[in-house]
Amino acid sequence: MVLDMGNQSSVTMFILLGFSEYPHLRAPLFLLFFITYMVTLIGNLGIIVVRRINPKLHTPMYFFLSHLSLLDICYSSVFTPKLLEILIVEDRTISFKGCMTQFFFICAFVITEMFMLAVMAYDRFVAVCNPLLYTVAMSPKLCALLVAGTYMWGVFCSLTITYSLLQLSYCGPNIINHFGCEYSAILSLSCSDPTFSQVICLIISIFNETCSLLIILASYVFIVVTIIKMPSKGGFQKALSTCSSHLTAISIFHGIILLLYCVPNSKNSWLVVKVATVLFTVMIPMLNPLIYSLRNKDVKGTVSRLMTLKLHSHAT
Repeated sequence: MVLDMGNQSSVTMFILLGFSEYPHLRAPLFLLFFITYMVTLIGNLGIIVVRRINPKLHTPMYFFLSHLSLLDICYSSVFTPKLLEILIVEDRTISFKGCMTQFFFICAFVITEMFMLAVMAYDRFVAVCNPLLYTVAMSPKLCALLVAGTYMWGVFCSLTITYSLLQLSYCGPNIINHFGCEYSAILSLSCSDPTFSQVICLIISIFNETCSLLIILASYVFIVVTIIKMPSKGGFQKALSTCSSHLTAISIFHGIILLLYCVPNSKNSWLVVKVATVLFTVMIPMLNPLIYSLRNKDVKGTVSRLMTLKLHSHAT
């Protein structure tokens, strides 16, 4: 588990506690998380496929939504399989490199999704406030650049924070009181001064949360002003319907982020952190397809046509 390297010792393996303090819940938790993960994969893949099939959905909004679905699949797949594994096997170890790799990807995908939601808010602002110029303003080139920018920024921030963690020494204990390699759980195992990493993480977190929320708030302030000025009730309802799904997704996403990072740093708070992380990495990716598809006639129509075709092909 521990490898001596000159004057330093370096942990080469971590043990993930997960929910081991609740052995009687392991089987029901495995079943719950497995079903949730399957629903996440089917729901998000469904949105990607439905967008490709239905020409009506070849719009900027659904282009961004398909990338949101891809991100949901990715960051759920970084955490959930390992969570399922440690619920059913006794060997709950993860290598040091595997732990840092898991942290890098989850951090990159979460930051990317944070700004993808901000981009979607800007898209809704253009759609509601400048509907006649929407297709011109949100050109395919601009949409591609916005998406590429969110991915690149997510990778850059994640690389920076992961690098700061790699500069620390880990000389034991090597037990992570979590079901994955979450930042505060890794940092608690460091036997060197973590100030540099904490400052880097704090700066990046505050900058990202502030910028993404400012973009979202500014977009929705303009949207609300435009909706209030609308003379017809039909236009008001259409604009409200266009934005309600996105507002729901934003509220859940940022609400759980704030819960995660506002929890006091104490032993009693680890259960809250674990539950919040489960909500963030397991539940949110499942909820997003439901939030965006249940209120959308085009998505529901395409799904029902696909199901009808499937049933018809089986019948013949």
